[in-house]
Amino acid sequence: MRCVIARYPFDLTKSGVLASMKGITPEIVTGESVTIGRRRYPVKQVGQVITRQDRRDFTGSEVVRAMARLGFTCHDHPEAAPVRVPTALQTASALLGAAPLDA
Repeated sequence: MRCVIARYPFDLTKSGVLASMKGITPEIVTGESVTIGRRRYPVKQVGQVITRQDRRDFTGSEVVRAMARLGFTCHDHPEAAPVRVPTALQTASALLGAAPLDA
């Protein structure tokens, strides 16, 4: 598939992207990401590997559009673990020295 990333045309294939990303350790995902194989990579890392360009030369949306057209699963934001917020009673008990309820 022919696509344009950072004003340069690239001929990308799904198997070519899989081969390029083989052996690459994923960085920590803080924004948009792409699932390639069993791993989840930041889009900027994928774009840098497949185009061999600096990350500042292209946007994440260009890479997301290309990866989606190739059939990869793209994600908007990382999945965050639910945060447990203590109730007012639990906070007051903890301040008074009581043992936490979830211990």
